[in-house]
Amino acid sequence: MKTVRTRYAPSPTGYLHIGGARTALFNYLFAKHFKGDFVFRLEDTDVARNVEGGEKSQLDNLAWLGIIPDESPLNPNKKYGFYRQSERLDIYQKVINKLLAKNLAYKAYDTPEELELQRKEQEEAKIASFRYDENWLKISDEERKKRDDNNQYSIRLRLKKNVVYAWNDLVRGKIEVNSDDIGDFVIMKSDGYPTYNFAVVVDDHMMEITHVLRGEEHITNTPKQLAIYEALNWDMPIFGHLTIITNMEGKKLSKRDKTLKQFIEDYKNEGYQPHAIFNFLSLLGWTSKDSKEIMSHAELIENFDYERLSKSPSKFDIVKMEWFSKQYMKKTDNQEIISQINSPFSAEWNELFVDTYKQSAATINEIKNNLLIYTSPKKETNLEIPNLEVVQTFFSYLKEGSFSIENIQLAIEKTKQKLNLKGKDLFMPIRIASTLEEHGPELAKAIFLFGKEIIFERLSKWN
Repeated sequence: MKTVRTRYAPSPTGYLHIGGARTALFNYLFAKHFKGDFVFRLEDTDVARNVEGGEKSQLDNLAWLGIIPDESPLNPNKKYGFYRQSERLDIYQKVINKLLAKNLAYKAYDTPEELELQRKEQEEAKIASFRYDENWLKISDEERKKRDDNNQYSIRLRLKKNVVYAWNDLVRGKIEVNSDDIGDFVIMKSDGYPTYNFAVVVDDHMMEITHVLRGEEHITNTPKQLAIYEALNWDMPIFGHLTIITNMEGKKLSKRDKTLKQFIEDYKNEGYQPHAIFNFLSLLGWTSKDSKEIMSHAELIENFDYERLSKSPSKFDIVKMEWFSKQYMKKTDNQEIISQINSPFSAEWNELFVDTYKQSAATINEIKNNLLIYTSPKKETNLEIPNLEVVQTFFSYLKEGSFSIENIQLAIEKTKQKLNLKGKDLFMPIRIASTLEEHGPELAKAIFLFGKEIIFERLSKWN
């Protein structure tokens, strides 16, 4: 059986986006499920749009998520050559020459102005969408030679008329497009760089990619790529087009939408748990057969079944993602968290603090912010204490014993019994008076972490 090989091939024109990360993840899970290879390749031929550090950011953030390519520009398999398109230009040129020699492609000498004029004529003729006509341009042999000598031409693929390009999409089933709805398209630009549709076919073929999972925006590219595979008499991979990711209002995620963090770097910097993001993204357009949500890396690989990929858009629910991160934060070893928060307190104190606050935190930054309550304790608060009698009663019981979590809890219980109070009426006055905060974790532990001196000083004010 042929080894399954999938790929994630971004352009270094920006940082790792939620959508790109999901595409990479599904390709990774698919390959690993079938014990195959996951390839990272870079489509960097659009030099003007490339961002410095874009490649490194992509790889670093994939690694943070736990998506490690088997092959990449940093870990190439010599059998497949270079993993950056900018380093494969001679390969593309050889394939172009082959197509030209067989009259399956041709030089198109139109200037941008002439091309625009052809477009306008078709618009005036009420032609629905532009179809390039290789016979439209009328120039002399002398002018043609001049443009040829100055490399003033692009290369277009010559399509057969009225041919149906069809494929069985892993996600959407059978899709068909007629060649007459496409028209001859550019495969090599006038600057000598290949177009996306051409280069991706050459790369996928030569790197023996067997399956291509990508966003639904690529559906319109697929028939063009099938035409190239056919012209070159190459076997095509199996395609699957993933549905879009939307916000909670059902609108496609836009990088202009500032209400939602959309780059993996943002979640990494805030201290989200990486496998929580890995787990959450795996459920954006896919469900496990048993509807299980919390799954380990190994479980996700084992359970990943492409037949369960969704045909409906997936909503990016930040609340649900934070819930995932909280579940993983609870399971994270205390020492791992302690190593990231730079606490000045004793090992015993740090252990209790982290164990207390990680129960409700989604990110490391949340835990760091909670640490500030103790490293820079407030002197006062603007919060009103709803019932001073509760505070006074609690303090009177607290002074009876040693300052420990057990005795703090006991003082709360005695206050409850004496005043016949419970819930918010009991806890809120004690929390505000002792911690100067309205919300927090388990009350007895939150109080104990301040130490006897600070707590007694605060509570004395209300007696």
